[in-house]
Order: sequence, then C-alpha cells, then structure tokens
Amino acid sequence: MKRILSTLTLLLTLAAVGQTGYEIKVTFKPFKNQYIYLGHYFGKTYPIIDSALLNDKSEAVFKGSKPLQGGIYLIGYPNKSGFFEILVDRQQNFAISADTATIDKGAKFVNSTDNELFVDYQQYMISKGKDINKLQQELKASPNKADSARLTEELIKIDNVVKTHREELINKHPGTILTALLMCMREPELTGKMRNPANKEDSIAAYTYFKNHYWDGVSFWDGRLAYTPFFDDKLNKYFTQLVQPQPDSVIKEIDWMLSYASINEEMNRFLLIKFVNRYLNQQYMWEDAIFVHLFEKYFANKNYSWLNEAGRKTITNRAYSLMANIMGTPASDIELPDSSGTLTSLYAIPAEYTIVAFWDPTCGHCKEVLPKLDSFYTAKWKAAGLKLFAVAKETDGGKKDWLAFINEQHLQSWTHVYYSKADDKSRIDAGIPGYSQLYDVQSFPTLYLLDKDKRIVAKKLTYQQIDEVLQLKLKGQ
Repeated sequence: MKRILSTLTLLLTLAAVGQTGYEIKVTFKPFKNQYIYLGHYFGKTYPIIDSALLNDKSEAVFKGSKPLQGGIYLIGYPNKSGFFEILVDRQQNFAISADTATIDKGAKFVNSTDNELFVDYQQYMISKGKDINKLQQELKASPNKADSARLTEELIKIDNVVKTHREELINKHPGTILTALLMCMREPELTGKMRNPANKEDSIAAYTYFKNHYWDGVSFWDGRLAYTPFFDDKLNKYFTQLVQPQPDSVIKEIDWMLSYASINEEMNRFLLIKFVNRYLNQQYMWEDAIFVHLFEKYFANKNYSWLNEAGRKTITNRAYSLMANIMGTPASDIELPDSSGTLTSLYAIPAEYTIVAFWDPTCGHCKEVLPKLDSFYTAKWKAAGLKLFAVAKETDGGKKDWLAFINEQHLQSWTHVYYSKADDKSRIDAGIPGYSQLYDVQSFPTLYLLDKDKRIVAKKLTYQQIDEVLQLKLKGQ
C-alpha cells in the first residue's frame, strides 16, 4: 500500500477526536517480526495513522488513547505491498485474524459485529460478481438474439437480487456503518416515463427526480463517509452531471453541504480540502467566483488545526489573485508608459471590445502567438471595433527587445505599454497589487477579452478560443 498525500500541500494533522481510545489486535500470517500499518481512505488518498510490529507469533496491536473516526480502514502489509479492508465504528476494541493464503475469503473477527457483517457482505458480492461475469462473457459470445435476451434477463434478475439484499441489510441493521455505506452507494431508481423519456418534459422530470433524491439517506455530518473510497466519486458525479455549470448553482450546493458537515470535524475537513483543491486551478473561467467564495466564507477569518501556514498562504494568495479579475466584473485599470514614455491607460481607450495581452518580449511562445493574434485582428476583429492593449512584462530582456519585436512584426496598430521591473517593484513597495497579480498572470501570453465597459468577458483563453467567444458575442448570443 502506497501512502498518497493530498494534492494541495496543506500538511494535514491526522489527529483523531474523542476520549476512550482504540485497541485492535491483529494476527497476520505468515508475517513475523515485521511492521504492519493502519490507514484509512480519505477520498483518493490513503493516510497511514499507525504502525505495529508483528512478533514471532505473527501478532501485533494497534493502540491509541483517542478513538478513531469511523470509516473503512486498511491493514497494510509489510513493505506496504498491499492491504485488506476493515470497518471501524463504535466497537474499537476487537481482534483480527488473517492469513494471506486465505485472505480472499475474508479475515476472522472477534468482538466486531460490524466486520462480521462486512465480511459476509463482501463474500456475497464476490459470489454474485462471479455469476455476473460468467453471464457477461456468455452474452459477449452469444450467437443469436434469443440467447442474448435470455442472458440479459438473467443479468437483470441478479441485479435486482443484489439490490434486494442490500435493502434487507439496510432495514435489518439500522444505524450501523455498513448501512450508512450501502445507503451512500445507492442511487435513485427511475420508473415509468422517467426511465424511458419520450420527450423533453419526461427528460426534465427524470433529471429533477434523480437530482432531488440523489442524497437520500446520506448525512453530510456523518464523518464515516469521508473515510471511504466511493463518497468522493459520488460527489464528483453530482457536481459534473447534476449541478448547473454556473457559479451561483455550485456555490449554493457547496454551502448546503458544508452547513451540515460543519458539525463533524472530519467531514468538514474532507469537503473543504476537496473543494479548495478542485477550484484552486479552475477548469472553466467562471469557477474563479467559486474559489473566492470559498476563501471569503471558509478561510479568510477561520483557522483549522489541519491547515498550516504554507497551505493558508497558498489559498490566500490565490484568492487575492482572482478577486480583481472575476468573470463579469470590471477589469483593473492599467496605466503604464508607451514607447514614447507617455503614461497610457487601458480605460482611456474606447472600444466595443478590448483584448488585453500580457506578454514577455523574450518569450518564444509569445513571439509565435502575437503575429497570429495580429492576423485575426486585421482580418476580423478590427472591423468589429475591437482594439488590442499589449502589456510587455520585463523579465530577462529590456525595452530594446520590446521595440524591436513590435517593429519587426509591424504591430504598430496596437496600443503597447511597458511594465518594467522597476514599475512592478514600486507598486509592491507601496502596498499596491502588481498588474500581474491583478490579472493573475501565471504564464505568457495571458489574454483577456473585455467588453465596451471593460468588464471581463473571457480570460486565459487561446486566441482561437477568444475568437469563438467574440463571434458569439457579435451574434448576440
């Protein structure tokens, strides 16, 4: 088993909460005089929280003064070469007996009804899985429609039997961790017209029903779900397939979940880490507002034991970089000297649309992109009332490199300004954000499309993508 760290280097403190502690005795054959490990799922990661040395009788004890958060835990092999799963919940003083020769049949437990149920369920699912695989192979090789129909019907029957078995377990063992896991794994079942929609109304009804019932039986204050491998996938499916892709909808869902999760430290930690990692680097332009919201509501004035200063600084700096350039808001004004040394302002340039291009005169990619940008401008954009405002950021070169490239490529129809190291330092020394921060410039070239009021229409796109956005805008879409 490999130890995998969280994608954002927040340096988590994996301290458990509570009063009475845990003691898990393990007999794990054939290993002797080697360390085994206790870990748990946490989304797509597997934090190790304890280790124990097997004696010459293959015996070891995991023991701690504070109880463990309930969830699916992992007993890691020596050398972390593999693991098997166990459940931890209210019973935290129990014994396990396992052997690699028979591990596929499950470990043996003493004083842990949760794990006895878990092993029985796993073995049941393994048995049904074999039946399903056998039928699927036969279906794949089926020569005629009659056999295919029969095999498909048998697969549906097994699927219904499995669902019935799960519901029986849920009803028979309320409040147990296995029931919580099974309720989290199930999905709403569509019936009638919703299952086979014949028109748009049926499709909308199916979507609405599925979304409204997606979290039935799931409690966002149940920290046990954070220690599973599938809760993270369920969240991903919900946000990618069921939540409307726009900031207000996503923010509403996040706040709803965290309002319940806030009463459980581990679930709150899990969701905050997941959301801040997901929106730290946006996949879509409009996601900037989501990250800023996360910072303002959950990080700006709150401290967490699991978040160190480096992590806080990463989140804070990213939020500050995004605040000044959220989609739909006015872009920050830029006032810098042009080639004659005259201060020139972005807002002083009237235009139906403006492309702001941050570039580096020594950047090879910039030298490739800017002439192509000019070709689009000459062929299409100029006639639409668009103007180009180019900000040359001084890095390794100087003004000579800047002016030479402009002249060589005949870019005189643009508005050019020069952002020297001295100007950048002067702003920062005065406590004023630099233009690179205000426009969140992390690479060159960085392109923004602004409307006639200098509001941000699009950002950090290629010139081809900006052209697509611009054409839609010109058509009134």
